[in-house]
Amino acid sequence: MQNRLDAASLDTSCKTTPTASERNDDSVAEKGFLATDNTTAPQTFTSNIISYIRTSGNDHGPPPDGGLQAWSQILWAHLTITSTWGYVTAFGVFQTYYTQMLDETPSTISWIGSVQVFFLFLVGTLSGRASDAGYFKLIWGIGALLVLLGVFMASISTQYWQLFLSQGLCLGIGSGLMFCPVLSLISTYFAKNRALAVGISATGSSTGGLVFPAVLEQLLPRIGFPWTMRVLGFLTLAMLVPPFIFFKPRVPPRTGGPVVEWEAFKDPSYTLFGIGVFFNFWGLYVAFFYIGSFARDIIGVDHSTSINLLLIMNGAGMPSRIIPNLLADRSMGPMNLLIPVMFFTAITLYGWIGVTQIKGLYAFSVIYGIFAASLQSLFPASLTSLTEDFKKIGVRTGMVLSIISFACLTGSPIAGALVQHGDGNYLYAQCFAASSMICGCMLVVLARVWKTGWVLRARI
Repeated sequence: MQNRLDAASLDTSCKTTPTASERNDDSVAEKGFLATDNTTAPQTFTSNIISYIRTSGNDHGPPPDGGLQAWSQILWAHLTITSTWGYVTAFGVFQTYYTQMLDETPSTISWIGSVQVFFLFLVGTLSGRASDAGYFKLIWGIGALLVLLGVFMASISTQYWQLFLSQGLCLGIGSGLMFCPVLSLISTYFAKNRALAVGISATGSSTGGLVFPAVLEQLLPRIGFPWTMRVLGFLTLAMLVPPFIFFKPRVPPRTGGPVVEWEAFKDPSYTLFGIGVFFNFWGLYVAFFYIGSFARDIIGVDHSTSINLLLIMNGAGMPSRIIPNLLADRSMGPMNLLIPVMFFTAITLYGWIGVTQIKGLYAFSVIYGIFAASLQSLFPASLTSLTEDFKKIGVRTGMVLSIISFACLTGSPIAGALVQHGDGNYLYAQCFAASSMICGCMLVVLARVWKTGWVLRARI
């Protein structure tokens, strides 16, 4: 996940009767005003509503790379990612609870989390293009409503199919409508500090991964699942109101162009990178989803300790979502740093195979949390570094997110099926996750070589 944010107040002005000069001026579209025809007739009510919601921004030249407006946008992006990715990184707690609450296998339960991540990425193609077209506020707002609906509907769910629809489908689609537009918006505010801005925004994933499991652990035994989910819903609502008010796109809308830019795949570096991150995300969330069940089934720890392991994994990753991106901005570039991070993440997963005691599992949780978080924050910065045209960042980012959505959909259920195939042994699942990440790393190396040639010091 390379973006830039600003904290200026939203311009809510709307125009009902454009003047003749404005109707003949091409800049009207860039100001977000929509005329119904070429006459002086007033706009319809629907057109006024669209004019209000369609936030196109004003292009003020090159990215400011700083300033109150730009840096404050990072805060709103952080809260957005906390409210979306936070539920993904905390799913290990839900996985543990649902396995006990429902008469379903771990592999079946994991489909809830996998579908959630699947739609979070898949919807990126449409939401990214809509954001480029100037409908950032509309798309983001619909996504926020769906996220809240999914959380509150999960609070009244008692069966598997209900949780699948609410937490998997509804929350996943809502998150997808918010995530990609936020990435593309942030990247328009920063150039030199882009990776850092994305990294700070991405720490929202770790924030949610710490806050949500802690809330669940403290409240579930006291007030039960329904009211615990409602508390999470109200907490999410509080985090989403300020971003809706203060998010402000900076560049004019891209009025033309397809939803899917097939021309992008003629660039081998872009294609290889997309396939490479597919293999990486195929194995990335296996540890997040199954660390709790592994701790209980193999190591023999209690429920509280299994939750603590997930908290440690998410907490360890918080600084590593910022520091590597800062280093990438200041020296080598995001992709050059992403490659060794991918490699060491895979090696850490192979090391998971040898863990047989709780001390080793704590060490694995810390190390894997650091590398996995670095990978998640560096990958979008690396992706946007392959796109030079700011007006295409949304659609090109969304396309790759859609590709890796299928990896997220199938990766964890495959791992769960492999655990069942091994009669409860996690060896096959661990090898699957680690090996897929090694393959992904090699493909990203090829993407980098195709982009820069065999130049070791090339910054990308």
